Amino acid sequence: MKILNASPEIPGMTKEEADRFLESKLNLQFATIDDKGDPNIQPVWFYYNKDEKKLFIMTGKSTNKSRNVRERPNIYFCVEDGNSPYKGVKGKGVATIFEDPKIIIPTVEMIILKYLGSLDHPVAKIIMDRSKSEEGVVIEINPKFFSTWDFGKTKS
Repeated sequence: MKILNASPEIPGMTKEEADRFLESKLNLQFATIDDKGDPNIQPVWFYYNKDEKKLFIMTGKSTNKSRNVRERPNIYFCVEDGNSPYKGVKGKGVATIFEDPKIIIPTVEMIILKYLGSLDHPVAKIIMDRSKSEEGVVIEINPKFFSTWDFGKTKS
């Protein structure tokens, strides 16, 4: 994975630091383009597979995110810690929708466990029911690069 500094004045992250950062419970801002050419940005829960360097989100089959990805699979994403010292990872990628329950169920379980810590949580049950129906899908993001920043590395 190519790692870029978001700005020449601000230190970035190493590959290992970016991997650790993407395992956080922060939301991923998922940006697509709609049929009018307008941006659509949605905060979503995500799972990062550091071995494959891919990100995964869950959504419904008929959401704007899904419709936009089907028509225009090039996307942008950003995961940012808004607390000082500010840091984050953003990038551009290609998104692919998966509708196969053999991919959806285990991926959604990993996302739920990351954010809720249990599959027994009431919200987890709602999400799993949707994922087991024909309504849920998983979107895989194959990043072209990570652009990073870490204000914690700047000298005061």
